[in-house]
Amino acid sequence: QVQLVESGGGSVQAGGSLRLSCTTYGYTVSIDCMGWFRQTPAKEREAVAVINTGGGSTSYTDSVKGRFTISQDNAKNTVYLQMNSLKLEDTAMYYCAAGPLRTGGCPIARWGFNYWGQGTQVTVSS
Repeated sequence: QVQLVESGGGSVQAGGSLRLSCTTYGYTVSIDCMGWFRQTPAKEREAVAVINTGGGSTSYTDSVKGRFTISQDNAKNTVYLQMNSLKLEDTAMYYCAAGPLRTGGCPIARWGFNYWGQGTQVTVSS
């Protein structure tokens, strides 16, 4: 069993920064992909960024490119999401996710992940 625990959410003004953390516990041998997703009451859960924990390659959704950075600390079994230049539309519940490597790499899509954290709220205000 794999457990994911997120932290680092909060409230920030537009233009500010936050860093989310996700620590993985349990049987992590099968985990090759880690990702961050977000969801609002009005939208379905969408992928934000994913990272291949083996090779370190990353992918981002277009709306966060150049502003968000996903990274990892394998010694701590932790993945981070550094969020800079935050916008009002970044307000959402952010979820950490983990899954196996798929053909072609780590998909930046919900179907590629089968373990989920409980979520951490990010609120951006003007």
